[in-house]
Amino acid sequence: MRRCVLVLVGAFAIAVLGTLFAVSWISVSALPEPGKVESYVAIRMKRLFVRRSSQGIVPPVMPDLQASTAEGEKLFGVDCAACHGMEGTKPSDAGRWMYPRAANLTAPEVQKYSDAELYCIVKNGIRMSGMPGFGKVETDANLWNLVQYVRSLRASQEQGNGQK
Repeated sequence: MRRCVLVLVGAFAIAVLGTLFAVSWISVSALPEPGKVESYVAIRMKRLFVRRSSQGIVPPVMPDLQASTAEGEKLFGVDCAACHGMEGTKPSDAGRWMYPRAANLTAPEVQKYSDAELYCIVKNGIRMSGMPGFGKVETDANLWNLVQYVRSLRASQEQGNGQK
């Protein structure tokens, strides 16, 4: 019995020392780019949590999609451009130096999200990422307008590049 306790205490001590050693090498700085493993895990976990939180949310039918998109563009300039840039394609200085970096909203990784998932991100934000939630300062209608505007960014970029 005494030997078992000594083995457990020794294993615990080794685990604590190993953890302290490992933590001393980890940097919490947001300046360097994250490694491949960190990025892979963070992106997969974010997608899983966003997908889970968006279940059951049904996008409303927009009676006037053009007006909704135009309203979303105005809101984007006020709420989003400070990090994502005015066009949503090139993050501002603030957006480039946060971790994770502010997303290019025309990128396939962003455009792959469903409307309900984009709505959840805009409404609730993403904890510990720099992405704030706007659910307490914007109405649901305004949040959906922002989603419509984000959807329009990809199409407008493709038209600007001469693609269809």
